Amino acid sequence: MEQDTFVRAGPDRPAVRYDGSRIAFRGPPRPLGGRHVVFLGGSATHGGPLEEPFPALIEAELGEACVNFGIANASAEAFLLDPVVARACREALVTVVEVMGAANLSNRLYTVHPRRNDRFLRASGALRAIYPDVDFAEICFTRHLLMALHEADVERFDVVREELRIAWAARMRALLERVGPRVVLLWPRGEGEGPLGADPVLVTEAMVEALRPMVGAVVEVPAPGSDAGHRDVAAALADPIRACLAEEGLRASA
Repeated sequence: MEQDTFVRAGPDRPAVRYDGSRIAFRGPPRPLGGRHVVFLGGSATHGGPLEEPFPALIEAELGEACVNFGIANASAEAFLLDPVVARACREALVTVVEVMGAANLSNRLYTVHPRRNDRFLRASGALRAIYPDVDFAEICFTRHLLMALHEADVERFDVVREELRIAWAARMRALLERVGPRVVLLWPRGEGEGPLGADPVLVTEAMVEALRPMVGAVVEVPAPGSDAGHRDVAAALADPIRACLAEEGLRASA
């Protein structure tokens, strides 16, 4: 599989769309037919404006092609139905999956955009029944939605929080099952207070621990927000990735 077209993700940051996918990924483009390591994730994996986010640093460290499928503000939902992602992960030496937040998932209460997961599309009848006093017409983003719901009623927000956590657990399990057996789970933990807590939003330690039997390793790191932070993430991931390769009789060329 080779990349099909390029789309502009920002004034200085081209993104890449691989043939067969509707999603614009971080890039740079990498061949998907040979040896490669795949990185799936949201803003941490994407790396924003940084020239070398941690997938690029790991590529230099291991000497293996590293495919950055990072999407800013993504959830597991963005990757689940994409055939290019599924194929690339099944054929990968290792797949690194970022623990993404629970806010940007479609669920029984609201629907998000299938590719731009932070975009709120519509409230369900169930959510309107729980919050008849909230006007959803002017809400465009999931974080705005959740803050508005919490502000309207803290006790009713418990229902929303629980629904999102249930949806998150189901989607993350489905994603891990889909990407194949050699998986490292990356958990970038942010700092923050307030009703939504720190990033990844609404995700608890128990939720991540429940996924541990499905992966080769769980790597917990501070959320990277700088070049130094991404270097720390790369250093933390290098040995778990090597261990996954070794278990399958594979060898990185580092």
